[in-house]
Amino acid sequence: MKHLLLIPLLALAGCATTGGNADAPPVDVNGADVDRKVMDNGDTIEEYRVGGQLRMVKVTPARGAPFYLYDRNGDGRMDNDKDRVSPVYWKLYSW
Repeated sequence: MKHLLLIPLLALAGCATTGGNADAPPVDVNGADVDRKVMDNGDTIEEYRVGGQLRMVKVTPARGAPFYLYDRNGDGRMDNDKDRVSPVYWKLYSW
């Protein structure tokens, strides 16, 4: 009987681990040149450029969680919504 309970748990654990790389950004930054700047207030800005074109920006505030800006369509500008405001992405969960 214990074996019958163990099988669904193992199957569930296998499904939970096959989700891919959670740390991978939604844009391709493989081989990117990373330019890191530290601002006067302690914030760190990392610019990821592929072929000289800015594709992703990671901002790590002195206090708080890092957030990301992306250029998903490759036009050289960070993505905007309808009000010309760049959406900001935070990583909420990771395991």
